[in-house]
Amino acid sequence: MNADDKKEFRGWEYAIKGDYHRNLDPNWSYTPTYLKKMHYVRSFLDNLPQGLRILDAGCGEGVLVEEYIAKGFDICGIDLNYESDYVLHGDILNMPYKNEEFDAVLLLDVFEHIPFTDQPKVLKEISRILKPRGKLLAAIPNLAHMNSRIRFLLFGVIDRTDIIENHLGERPMNENVGLLKKAGFAIGDIRGITLTLPIIYGRLICHWPSKFIWLHNILDFIARPKLAMLNIFICEKMGNGR
Repeated sequence: MNADDKKEFRGWEYAIKGDYHRNLDPNWSYTPTYLKKMHYVRSFLDNLPQGLRILDAGCGEGVLVEEYIAKGFDICGIDLNYESDYVLHGDILNMPYKNEEFDAVLLLDVFEHIPFTDQPKVLKEISRILKPRGKLLAAIPNLAHMNSRIRFLLFGVIDRTDIIENHLGERPMNENVGLLKKAGFAIGDIRGITLTLPIIYGRLICHWPSKFIWLHNILDFIARPKLAMLNIFICEKMGNGR
């Protein structure tokens, strides 16, 4: 490929921060959660049967796409705010893929950025491109995590996982469960990541993530989905409907 023909587009935070997932800052407050999430996602991908077609929807820099193409996987990525040799610039509300083209779809830290009214449309579009019994792995923040519940009870304040301008569609876990089921997905497993234990999470782990990542990972053993900051849903498309 000629250097002048190289695909490149950077929007949203990528235009400011660059490839901040690829060049991960160990002192970013979200780093312990991100690393644990990627561990689960890699485990999911590594255990898929060989030869499946996989889409990373809203893949950002395409970290997993590039990594798993190198491993011989049939995987591609699409993102509204990024384009490269590994990532197609496009909208997951209207993806340029055929009906029932994919065996598995990843939706990682994307759903919360989508307005409430568009979230069912995204799930419908994912269902359209998934084969019957196809797998969806979705990583979605939980607005009703432990510290958020406690702060709301005591002070009437919700502890969001990001500013509302970035997380327009952030919901409690049970609402995300309802949306997935309504879209025709059977939820096989839900895993919680990051227990937001008051004081310990906010004043230790978030302030010094590289120093206290061991504490984050210990707390993860008791991070039940309803109280965890991030939920990983492992789902299956039911039936032939779209």
